[in-house]
Amino acid sequence: MVVQILSCIAFMAIVAIWSWWHVRRENLSTQDGYFLAGRSLGGVVIAGSLLLTNISTEHLIGMNGSAYRNGALVITWEVTSAIALVIGAVYFIPRYLKMGLTTIPEFLEYRFDRRVRSIMAFLLIVSFVATLLPIVLYTGALNIESLFDLSERLGISQSAGIWLSVIVIGLIGGVYAIFGGLKMVAYTDTINGFGLLASGLLIPILALWDIGDSSLSLGISRLVETVPEKFRVISDEPSVGPGSREAILPFSVLFTGMILNQLYFWTMHQSIIQRALGAKSLAEAQKGLLITGGLKILMPLIIILPGIMAFYYFGDEYYDQADIVYPLLLKKLIPSWLIGIYLAVVIGAVLSTFNSALNSAATIFSIDFYQGGESDGAPKQNVVLYGKIVSAILAVLAVLIAPFVANAPEGLYNLLQELNGIFFIPMCTVILAGFFFKKVNAAGAKAGLVFGFLFYILVNFIIQIDMHFVHIWGLEFVLNVVVMHLVSRYTSGENSFTITDVGAVPMRPWRHTTWVSILLVIISVLSYFYFTSIASV
Repeated sequence: MVVQILSCIAFMAIVAIWSWWHVRRENLSTQDGYFLAGRSLGGVVIAGSLLLTNISTEHLIGMNGSAYRNGALVITWEVTSAIALVIGAVYFIPRYLKMGLTTIPEFLEYRFDRRVRSIMAFLLIVSFVATLLPIVLYTGALNIESLFDLSERLGISQSAGIWLSVIVIGLIGGVYAIFGGLKMVAYTDTINGFGLLASGLLIPILALWDIGDSSLSLGISRLVETVPEKFRVISDEPSVGPGSREAILPFSVLFTGMILNQLYFWTMHQSIIQRALGAKSLAEAQKGLLITGGLKILMPLIIILPGIMAFYYFGDEYYDQADIVYPLLLKKLIPSWLIGIYLAVVIGAVLSTFNSALNSAATIFSIDFYQGGESDGAPKQNVVLYGKIVSAILAVLAVLIAPFVANAPEGLYNLLQELNGIFFIPMCTVILAGFFFKKVNAAGAKAGLVFGFLFYILVNFIIQIDMHFVHIWGLEFVLNVVVMHLVSRYTSGENSFTITDVGAVPMRPWRHTTWVSILLVIISVLSYFYFTSIASV
């Protein structure tokens, strides 16, 4: 017990010292220095930070639990991420960097007007505060408790253990985000991200070693022969009509709302794309995004394969308690001396998502409201100060609210995840319109935002039509585009906009971008054929 606690503290201390060493001489008092790491991030750091910002305990426990129950169907969320990252590297990030953006809403003011920018910024902050920060803290604390039995080890009640975890994670995450800015967040994410990758891969390796009686190849053969049906990735569930609302992930949604969601998350979501905006050059930004694409293709080995292995070990014994199978597998396989380090890595995964959202919310407030809201721009020396103040306030609020999520009605967490459709698709539509639909003006953009929010709420939550919610995203996108064009046609507004290079960073592309992008797309497509061949064994 003492060894595990000491190893956990030692690993977290190493991460903190290593990160401090890299930012100790940085000027964090400037806007670019604090919010964009001085535009100094390299590709490897960007990739490590992106990976850990995305992957947290919801993936380790939730997606493995889904794989235990439903098989590899959820691989779609991971494989399509690589394609979205390719699009981000090839199309979006060159344009963002050329404009010298700090936030995505900035682009909307250049393309439309300041009011569209303010609406988007407000909605982003609401989405962070209402559906992300408190939930990340609470679910992170709850999952750490289920993984490592902290309350039992410390001799306290479970509720006290969750409170303690929430406070510790909130305090550490707040310190990183407030005092270190994006660069401190990115560097801590990097070492924790690759720590998560290494320790996460250790679980299936140990399982295959055990299943195959000390032979990895025999373990793979036995697993595939015993549960081939769990490797099925193409679902025949209904996507429209009776049963579609309860379906996990029908294959047809891949061609409608799924790619829109992935495009928004990986190329437009502030907490994700802000890492690439802090790149030292276009080449490093593209490298970071494409390395992340490769890592996302590996992610099923960490957040899906262990769930299938749990079914091999436990059968359907825990079918109604799928979220406990990953902790059970962990306790069965991992050596006791590694538990402390694994705990530190898991805490780092929760910290990353928390402090990334915190930093992005502060960036949006400072740049898009405080500075952007003034006619002549707010004093630059106050922009960073107010960013830190907002970070501190949001961190305290998240810590205070998080434990009370436990008192919410059953299933509210899943509902809140589905609520993301209210924000993601309308905002994705407006940003895409800004790039691709020259006839859409500011009035059309505002109409699209309002229509999208109301339509999704009406159709998915009030009327509850028999259609999978990812298909509803696709339908919403098409109708949003129609509404924006109709409103723009009958209203006046200036549509002229040209992207010019402001000289923020060197714009020479990464020389391997083309062939790496093609390779990632090919691997993504072939992965479906590979898993389908296994499932047909």
